[in-house]
Amino acid sequence: MVAVRYFVTARRWERGWELHIADEHGAEVGVTQSRTLGGAEAMVRDYLALDDRDAAAPVEIRPVFDSAVQERITASRARTRAAQLEQEAAAKESRAAVALLDDLGLSGTEIARVLQLSRSRVSDLRKASR
Repeated sequence: MVAVRYFVTARRWERGWELHIADEHGAEVGVTQSRTLGGAEAMVRDYLALDDRDAAAPVEIRPVFDSAVQERITASRARTRAAQLEQEAAAKESRAAVALLDDLGLSGTEIARVLQLSRSRVSDLRKASR
């Protein structure tokens, strides 16, 4: 049996979300609704089951908004991702600095003071760099 995927376009309206269900080829399967976005997947699966389709198939819910809102969402996601990458780079740099200062014989308290970190953070970084 070939695995089927469903893509759901969710549009907000005054009483909840209108859910347009399509298969992986873009063919419309049907439309249902949910009071909340959190309940959308369950409603889609119920719809699929009632339509004798695979209710256990992967379902991707895609909320859509007007272009101004969508641009803000896209910008927010991009900045969040950039911040995550920057945090990873900062942690890597901190691990390297802790290891270097540790090799110079500084105590954990001294390393914490030099790097302006808590002693527990220095301890975590020491463990991670070993």
